[in-house]
Amino acid sequence: MILVVGDVMDDLVVRPLGRIVPRSDTPADMQRHPGGSGANTAAWLGYLGAAVRFAGRVGLADLRRHASALERCGVDVRLVGDPRISTGRIVVLTHDRSMFTDRGANLALGPDDLPDDLLDGVTFIHVSGYSLLEKSTRAAVLDLVKRSGLPWSVDPASAAFVRDTGFLSWTAGATICFPNEDEADVLEGGLLDAYEVIVLKRGSRGARVLRRGAEPVEVPAQPVTEVDPTGAGDAFAAGYLAALMDGGDDAACATAGVAAAAEAVGRPGGRPLR
Repeated sequence: MILVVGDVMDDLVVRPLGRIVPRSDTPADMQRHPGGSGANTAAWLGYLGAAVRFAGRVGLADLRRHASALERCGVDVRLVGDPRISTGRIVVLTHDRSMFTDRGANLALGPDDLPDDLLDGVTFIHVSGYSLLEKSTRAAVLDLVKRSGLPWSVDPASAAFVRDTGFLSWTAGATICFPNEDEADVLEGGLLDAYEVIVLKRGSRGARVLRRGAEPVEVPAQPVTEVDPTGAGDAFAAGYLAALMDGGDDAACATAGVAAAAEAVGRPGGRPLR
C-alpha cells in the first residue's frame, strides 16, 4: 500500500471565455472541484487500482464531503477535521495556470495527525511538497517518513513556493522526485545528488527519467485535447507510482504516468471522474 501525505483543497477553476480585460469584466466558466496536490495523487492512485491511504487535514465542516470524494476513488481516507481553520482554497486560471492559494487547514497538519498506525500495511510513502513548506508541518511529515524507514517520493508541487528554500536538503534521501521543468529550474543543480531517481514532467514533451548511473529514459506525451490541465502532474505521479508498485521499470512507469496525465488533461478538475 502507498501512503500519500499532503494537501486537500477546494478548487475554483476559472476558464476565461474571451480575451481577458484588465480592470474590468471577462466572461468565464467557473467550476468547483475537490483538489489539493496530495489528495489528487491519492485519488488517481485509487482510480488506477493501487492500494492507497491518504492523510491530511481539512476544515471540520468539510470533513465528510472530502472524505467521501476520496473514498469514491478507492482511497483509505485518514482525514482530520479542524474545528478552527477552514479547508484550503485555491483559484486556478486555466489559460496560464496562475493560482491564488489559501492553504487553510493544511497549515495545521501536525504530529497528532500522523500516528504510527497510518503505516500499517504501507510499503511506500509519497509526500506532496506543499506539506513541507511550513516548519511545523515539515517536521511532522519528515518525522513520519523517518519513523517508517520506507522508500518514499516527493513532488515539489510549486516552483514559486520552493524557490530559495532548503527543499533539496529537507528531502535528500527520497527515492524519487517528481519536478516539472519550472521546479527543476528553481531547484537547479544537485537533484541527482539528493535523489536516486528524478522523473521530470515535461508537459507536451512527455517525461524524462534520470537515474543515477543509468542512461536517461525519454517517454513522449500522448495526443490529447486539453480541457483542463489542473492536476495533470498529480495524475502523472500516481500513474508512475501505480506502475512501480506493479514492478514496472523506468520506461513502463513513465509511460503509465504520461497516460494518466493525458487522461487528467482531457477532463475538468484535478481528479478522476467518479
